[in-house]
Amino acid sequence: MSEKQTANPIWDMLIIGGGPAGYTAGLYAARASLKVLLIEGASTVSQITATDWIENYPGILGGTGGFELIDVFRKQAVSFGLTVIQADCTALLAEEWEGRQGWIVQAGDQSFRTLSVVVATGAHWRKLAVPGEEHYTGRGVSYCATCDGAFFRNRNVIVVGGGDTAVQEAIFLTKFASTVTIVHRRERLRATAILQERALANEKISFIWNAVVEEISGEGTVTSVRLRHVGDEEKIWEVPASGVFVFIGLDPNSDLVRGHADLGDDGAILVDAQMRTSAKGIFACGDCTQKLLRQVVTACGDGATAAFSAQLYIEELKGVAY
Repeated sequence: MSEKQTANPIWDMLIIGGGPAGYTAGLYAARASLKVLLIEGASTVSQITATDWIENYPGILGGTGGFELIDVFRKQAVSFGLTVIQADCTALLAEEWEGRQGWIVQAGDQSFRTLSVVVATGAHWRKLAVPGEEHYTGRGVSYCATCDGAFFRNRNVIVVGGGDTAVQEAIFLTKFASTVTIVHRRERLRATAILQERALANEKISFIWNAVVEEISGEGTVTSVRLRHVGDEEKIWEVPASGVFVFIGLDPNSDLVRGHADLGDDGAILVDAQMRTSAKGIFACGDCTQKLLRQVVTACGDGATAAFSAQLYIEELKGVAY
């Protein structure tokens, strides 16, 4: 290691990701008086910032916007001494110095040395992988109703998916669109009962069951969607639409630890109950991990556990464990 690199400070903990899991980990680590750095993406944002309304986070009576909630998380963590920078992390390298196992995180044009890493990189929306999707992304195809809903005022739009996010975003889109059609591959929704009730009662929302998107077509921008019936391969039809909002699930952002920590078949980072990965000194939390429920409240719990586990690991490494 060069003299210049050796002169760089060694962080106790480096957190990658600026969502609920990352900022909760940062809060707990900073309150424990650890030297902790959080790197949030410069070209990506947390899923929470694209969420219009959150009403099931404990203690927030009446609900709040996703952007507003993460802003509070950030301010609270920073108030306890968390250092935050914006950069895109590109590599994770194992290193040893002063007889201790450590890691180097490359972000932008900088390298950061740390005794432990907490990966809270979240996930990204899964794509349909059909003709026209890539071509019309930003020209009618969207993965964020909060970001793009206002562009579809008085137009007909389609929402693909049947889970909580799809239904919640469909309800949000009724503020702008003339009609919202939910296309779902099954004959009933997966969303929670209260969201289903709201969607079914909304006059602007209609449903197409047992159907999948075959192709997205347009003339400069999206004009129609070709659907195929799940039970009848020969039943294919066109539905006019100016916008297609896709919410069919999430794929974890785990490439950074690939080759260091074990991943599941779905690419999610495998962790134990203490949020420890298979790699010494690497912990993971939130939507990038393999888990049953991906919600803000579970991400926060994961983040707190990961930070405390990393704290115990650091104390053992330094020989100051209680």
